[in-house]
Amino acid sequence: MDFGGFSALALTLLFVGVITIFMAATVVTQGYEYTIERMGKFTRTLKPGFHIIIPFIDRIGAKVNVMERVLDIPSQEVITKDNAMVRIDGVVFFQILDSSMATYEVNDLELAIMNLSTTNLRTVVGGMDLDDLLSKRDEISGKLLIVVDEATNPWGVKVTRVEVKDIEPPVDIVNAMARQLKSERDKRAAILESEGQRQSEILRAEGEKKAAILEAEGRKEAAFRDAEAREREAEAEANATRMVNDAISSGDSQAINYFVAQKYVETLGKFAESNNQKLVFMPLEASSVIGSIGGIGELLKDIGSDKKAETSSSGIPRT
Repeated sequence: MDFGGFSALALTLLFVGVITIFMAATVVTQGYEYTIERMGKFTRTLKPGFHIIIPFIDRIGAKVNVMERVLDIPSQEVITKDNAMVRIDGVVFFQILDSSMATYEVNDLELAIMNLSTTNLRTVVGGMDLDDLLSKRDEISGKLLIVVDEATNPWGVKVTRVEVKDIEPPVDIVNAMARQLKSERDKRAAILESEGQRQSEILRAEGEKKAAILEAEGRKEAAFRDAEAREREAEAEANATRMVNDAISSGDSQAINYFVAQKYVETLGKFAESNNQKLVFMPLEASSVIGSIGGIGELLKDIGSDKKAETSSSGIPRT
């Protein structure tokens, strides 16, 4: 072999060696896993990092994304249990836990998950009334999550969440729902207004009741005071009458004149206080009244003399 032939063989071996090293060195990035096939058969899974495989014998079968991913469920028309046609769509969150199963157990994993979610969404929605469908989204998502996750377990997939994005009822049903909502709000407003009026009437009646009670208590207290005043006046009148009687019994005629004069004076006072009387009629016995007043003076003098006599007999000056 000459030098030229040796050089060409060396370069060829060097090239083959470089290619071999390049094929043997494998770097797996974070978030991915590689499946390794030997002679077309799966042998192992490469995790993120640097790896060496046997060139020309082992080959990378699939590069699997093991990060959590989201898959849209396309919008579709579904008939509810009460025969209402609605348009509904959603999303599915899933993550591959076993790269080999996701690669070799199902063909086109995302398409399989989307079709599985679509069919189960129709099944769940078809078993519900429209009112339940609009008010129980969480229940729909929970049922779909259980069904889809169980169905995808053989594929090495974990479905983490299923969400219903939008539900569009037919236009006529939307209009009917709007009218129903307006009627409900009007009904609630009328009830609240009636309740307010009722409460107002109750408060006003209670106020009138308390006012009537206070007024009655006032009249009761006033009547009690008036009766007490009349009682005191009657007692005073009785005492005065008794004193006059005692004086008459003792033969004092001046006491009788005092009593008669007092009545005359009271009667004349009533005449003078009357609003309808413009003239004051003096009784014919006016001279008698004047005489009676004179008798009163005599009576007062007698009372004064009696008191002086009592004071002198007792020896104690009166203050």
